[in-house]
Amino acid sequence: MDAMQHYPVFLNTRAARIVLSGGSEAALAKLRLLMKTEANLHVFAPDAAPEIISWANAGALTLHRRALKAEDVAGAALVYAADEDEARDSQTATLAHSARVLLNIVDNLEGSDFITPAIVDRDPVTIAIGTEGAAPVLARQIKADLEARLPSSLGALARIGKAFRHAADTLPMGRVRRAFWTEYYTQTGPASISKGEAATKAALNTLLAQHLAEAQAEGHVIFAGAGPGDPELLTLKARRALHEADVVIYDRLVSPAILELARREALMLSAGKEGFGAAMSQADINALIVKHASAGAQVLRLKGGDPAVFARLDEEIEACEARGIAFSIVPGITAASASAAALGQSLTKRGRNTEARLVTGHDMQGYADQDWKSLARAGEVAAIYMGKRAARFIQGRLLMHGAAANTPVSLVENASLPNQRIVATTLGQLPSALAEAALTGPALTLLGLAPRDAVTPTLKQEVAQ
Repeated sequence: MDAMQHYPVFLNTRAARIVLSGGSEAALAKLRLLMKTEANLHVFAPDAAPEIISWANAGALTLHRRALKAEDVAGAALVYAADEDEARDSQTATLAHSARVLLNIVDNLEGSDFITPAIVDRDPVTIAIGTEGAAPVLARQIKADLEARLPSSLGALARIGKAFRHAADTLPMGRVRRAFWTEYYTQTGPASISKGEAATKAALNTLLAQHLAEAQAEGHVIFAGAGPGDPELLTLKARRALHEADVVIYDRLVSPAILELARREALMLSAGKEGFGAAMSQADINALIVKHASAGAQVLRLKGGDPAVFARLDEEIEACEARGIAFSIVPGITAASASAAALGQSLTKRGRNTEARLVTGHDMQGYADQDWKSLARAGEVAAIYMGKRAARFIQGRLLMHGAAANTPVSLVENASLPNQRIVATTLGQLPSALAEAALTGPALTLLGLAPRDAVTPTLKQEVAQ
């Protein structure tokens, strides 16, 4: 994920001194937004536009009919260079930098310390849209879309809600309080605001009484699959669970892009388990789930792929059942499906195989034993999880039970992600192909499948055919 060049903040402008040099169209554009703030605005322009003069006469800003000087910048919160003249803007920049005041030069991204985003104003709700200066037209399109979507009553709902926050603080923190505000902003508030603020305030009091009367919800655990890694392959139900969770306990295979979808207030706990390396024990993971759910939290146990496929789901469910903790399961797209899609193949095909097996290369005792005779038959398809380290063992067992050395084998590393890589080889060349490819990410082995010729070449690496 690329780092942000511009970090979004909301600056407290109450009584802040903001200085702007310029009096033409660029200055007007900035001032129209700045006058919505509580700042003390000072404009320096020998020749100011009529609108600026009228705003000064109305007391909305202070107009100085001269060029900016060093003493004008001292103590300012922000400085805008809006003269639309390179020499004058450069002089303003020098004064701002000497005074160590943040500077914005109109239409000069590189020379500015900060940029002003596109704004959707539903006071006190403010939505800022930034594109790092790369696509201002796109920012304006997003702004127009949001303006059309957000009702004009949104500001009134937010003002009423803000005044009611002290009363709502009587609700327990966390999920209970969030449920109250969610119901207000999505149902009760919009339904009552057309009748006036008095009716909305009355409805808000009634809603609070209902939520106070309800017993605090007990803790609950959701076991959800995060899919193979691509956030777009996350199910809507799993995404909603991410948004609502108080605590997210996630595995190593859950991608950072998916974790970004969690609420900022959520407690994020890594329970990463990595084969043959240091990891949190399963007993500790079970205890962590039970601890937070017992405290009344909405716990999301987020697992890569599907939680019911080689993810020790039953052990975690049993830990919940032993403590009487309610749970639910949200399935996810498993790595076998994503890897087959990467090959441009299906896991089953009429006339080729009537079943597809999901097997593991390792179990609790070490290398996992399978029905090798069945797997070795021509046309069989199997998705082998955790099979990289067991490649030589798997090869030996299959060849011993009659599998052809030219049986196609494909390994898909980081399935569905931008750094996805496909290693296409044969059973006879499997260990050497793995050694040559030097895979470092999680990889799934597909026995009996080769990449279709139409697979995008950039995603396909042929090794040891």
